[in-house]
Amino acid sequence: MEAVAEGLWGLADYQEQRGEIGKAVKCLEAICQSDVSFFPIVEVKTRLRIATLLLKHSHNVNHAKSHLERAQLLLKSIPSCFDLKCRAYSLLSQCYHLVGAIPPQKQVLHKALELSASAGHEITVKLWSCNFNSQLANALIIEGDYRSSISALEAGFACATEICYPELQMFFATCMLHVHLMQWDDENTVQLAVTKCDEVWESLDPQKGQQCLGLLFYNELLHIFYRLRICDYKNATPHVERLDAAMKADLQQMQHVQQLARELDAVNQSLSRSDLHHRERSALSEKQARLQHQLSSLSTWSSTAKGSLEPAYFGNMKRTYGDKLELAPPPIDGEWLPKSAVYALVDLMMVASGRPKGNFKECAKRIQSGMLTIQEELVKLGITDGVREVNLQHSAIWMAGVYLMLLMQFLENKVAMELTRSEFVEAQEALVQMKNWFMRFPTILQTCESIIEMLRGQYAHSVGCYNEAAFHYIEAAKLTESKSMQAIYQIYAAVSYICIGDSESSTQALDLIGPVYRMMDSFVGVREKTTALFAYGLLLMKQQDLQEARNRLAKGLQLTHTHLGNLQLVSQYLTILGSLALALHDPGQAREILRSSLTLAKKLSDIPAQIWVLSVMTALYKELGERGHELENLEFQKRREDDLQKRLVDAHSSIHHIELIDKVKVEVQQFHEFDINRATMGPSMSANLDIPESVGLSAQLPAPSSSRLVDLDMGRRGKRKV
Repeated sequence: MEAVAEGLWGLADYQEQRGEIGKAVKCLEAICQSDVSFFPIVEVKTRLRIATLLLKHSHNVNHAKSHLERAQLLLKSIPSCFDLKCRAYSLLSQCYHLVGAIPPQKQVLHKALELSASAGHEITVKLWSCNFNSQLANALIIEGDYRSSISALEAGFACATEICYPELQMFFATCMLHVHLMQWDDENTVQLAVTKCDEVWESLDPQKGQQCLGLLFYNELLHIFYRLRICDYKNATPHVERLDAAMKADLQQMQHVQQLARELDAVNQSLSRSDLHHRERSALSEKQARLQHQLSSLSTWSSTAKGSLEPAYFGNMKRTYGDKLELAPPPIDGEWLPKSAVYALVDLMMVASGRPKGNFKECAKRIQSGMLTIQEELVKLGITDGVREVNLQHSAIWMAGVYLMLLMQFLENKVAMELTRSEFVEAQEALVQMKNWFMRFPTILQTCESIIEMLRGQYAHSVGCYNEAAFHYIEAAKLTESKSMQAIYQIYAAVSYICIGDSESSTQALDLIGPVYRMMDSFVGVREKTTALFAYGLLLMKQQDLQEARNRLAKGLQLTHTHLGNLQLVSQYLTILGSLALALHDPGQAREILRSSLTLAKKLSDIPAQIWVLSVMTALYKELGERGHELENLEFQKRREDDLQKRLVDAHSSIHHIELIDKVKVEVQQFHEFDINRATMGPSMSANLDIPESVGLSAQLPAPSSSRLVDLDMGRRGKRKV
């Protein structure tokens, strides 16, 4: 009967290669359903093969789970078969994870760890122990048990150290850093995790480090998240540049691999001809061997481990050669995110790094590139026009969540960039897209609700609707649990109140600024402090406390310039300080400061900021009696005002304008609790530890997101009040 089983296995392999997955499964199930008994080990291997096929090529997780549970029962009667038992445990754990059954997943993993602990000290045993610890850490993260998750990862790191496997050590070191970034107990703990990653990475052979592309991307991205979190934008830039260079090099290599594969296919086709002369066949055979050697030299962990498990990415279509960024060798063989998601993240980091500096042309290109990549992947996951949250396949939910969150962050950056450039209609369209995506996927995108309200506030403020802006900022603060975001939104609302200009609004502004100002040193980084100092300085200036306003604003400018590098905020600080210098009868300093501010406003294409600076410079030239400069300035100011007025008219006449500024929250359909639970369950650590939290859209973690780079557009907010 073993010959029959071998034949059916071979036929199943053939059908899988042809893409006939259903037929492959039927071949294998014929063994399990046969009236004639096979040896238990044959049935176990067959059921494992069926489960692997189902998980890799379909969404039929429950069917796979049934086969694995049956395989486990059979394995209990077999005394040895360590590797098969481990494969069954690993796949069953992943099935439980996919259906959201975390307690049984943890139970399976604890049994697996007990098995590996009693199996000796061979490298294979330690590798399986690493696999189980990484999955256990992920399950614990989903339950919010950060401390136990770190313990599991430390155990995995210890196993990797025992077998002297630096790549595996790096895998666990980066995972620990990821958990610390999510938890953020204190900055020193996170810094130690960063240092640990640096030490392990430096211990890797340089050539091997370059081959571990998945680890390189993972490590660099985590370093960027950390640097942005502590507002160290200067030291984040080299990591962003390394990521971009690595991505471009990998794309180039993939093109080379595809070219080699095409050449190999052509050679194989030629060799299949029966009328070839001996000399011609010999030459083609040599070329075939050479091409195969070139392709194998470019192989990675996944391509060198035939038949290894693929625990990181389920319900997927057939993956192309090299379409994984592995984090570790088999049997972990996992990836943090699919390569397309990582590439989109690289584009997003380029935007996050470039937008505050005014590199809008490059940012627009990256936003377009990232959104195109994401939309292609969403279609593959079945997310087309009209598909809503409740229509998703269960096993597609986590990956859909990753891509949807990335898409929202690209749109968020687009809104912010277009508002800075006074492209109000384009900003409207991007914001409406965000709103529509949120209404279709409200539980997956739950943490985006406060972002949408904040952006509605920014739009309303940009077009001069200050009452509506304050309303949306305050609503945004109510919708987030992040103390950091609450503080920033309150400051945004305060600035809108200042721009309204009456005494009641000024009182409301002070009520919002005061609490944030008193606690501004308690936050990580300086985002909250720079916004609080700015708003407080503006309020003091309005109250005619000019010298104190100057002191606060000078301090805020220094922090912004040193840590944030946000040119828009620097320009706004300079404009107010230039106005103060003029009011304090220091025209020389005022001229110098205002020229710098105007230069930055022009670089940013920030028309309201330019008008604001020009209005102050006109007053300066008038006071100095420089009539020629005054008239020239007035003419330029008039052209800018006409341009802005035209843009505002277009914005106000748009069908989306009232929808966006209206003092009404976005209403969404509430789904059953089961739907909410399944949509918000975090992805596996292999797909890893919920990327949106690291980028900064989690209510639990106030980490840096693009809009957190402090875009207080004070050119629009303050110019009439100076």
